[in-house]
Amino acid sequence: MRGFSALHEREPIAGLRSIGKGANRTILDCVFRRIGGDRRSFCRRGGRGRRQPLPVARMGYRGRFHRPQDEKGLGIVTTASSAEPTRRDFLFVATGAAAAVGAAAVVWPLVSQMNPDASTIAAGAPIEVDLAPIAEGQDIKVFWRGKPIYISHRTKKQIDEARAVPVSSLPDPQTDQSRVKEGHDQWLVVIGICTHLGCIPIAHEGNYDGFFCPCHGSQYDSSGRIRQGPAPANLPVPPYAFVSDTKIKIG
Repeated sequence: MRGFSALHEREPIAGLRSIGKGANRTILDCVFRRIGGDRRSFCRRGGRGRRQPLPVARMGYRGRFHRPQDEKGLGIVTTASSAEPTRRDFLFVATGAAAAVGAAAVVWPLVSQMNPDASTIAAGAPIEVDLAPIAEGQDIKVFWRGKPIYISHRTKKQIDEARAVPVSSLPDPQTDQSRVKEGHDQWLVVIGICTHLGCIPIAHEGNYDGFFCPCHGSQYDSSGRIRQGPAPANLPVPPYAFVSDTKIKIG
């Protein structure tokens, strides 16, 4: 019976390496090697005469990312593409823009709902008119409750002519003073609808330097009083008040 030392003196089997790390291993050793073994083992290096496998990053059993290594076991350094920060910046800018648009879309209805709607204005919401741009002798037309409102900046000549007319001679007797605001005699504010059939008269036309209705020939003076034609009454004065010397509120 051969001794223990005789086992170590056995002749090496042909075709197998007898020295070196990974010697006398077969392909089955590579298949069934335990996970987490030496990365530079015989299976990793591929054995003699075989192509070296490319270093591939793999996940450890704890989910950690292992950096690829070269043949000497050194980590392979990789550099991030310069396009990555650019994409991140673009995402930040796009997200911020979307948030701004969303905030504006939310705020706009809240702001717009505080303004009176068209039905409220048509129902008689007051309007303010700035008189400063209206030159002497000029008329402008605005709308209140869907009606045209004439605002006339009368000259001294127009005022004097209107007040020189005997009230008793008028079809619809009214003094000029009763149709204007005290201290603001130069401003005449009337509803520009003919009292005959509802036509719109033309300012600064006719024989009385007032208003002329082209439909049936009614003529009003510079105080808006009917002087000639089929219209039975003067042009009505809407409710208004002076907010300041150069601004009025109608309604």
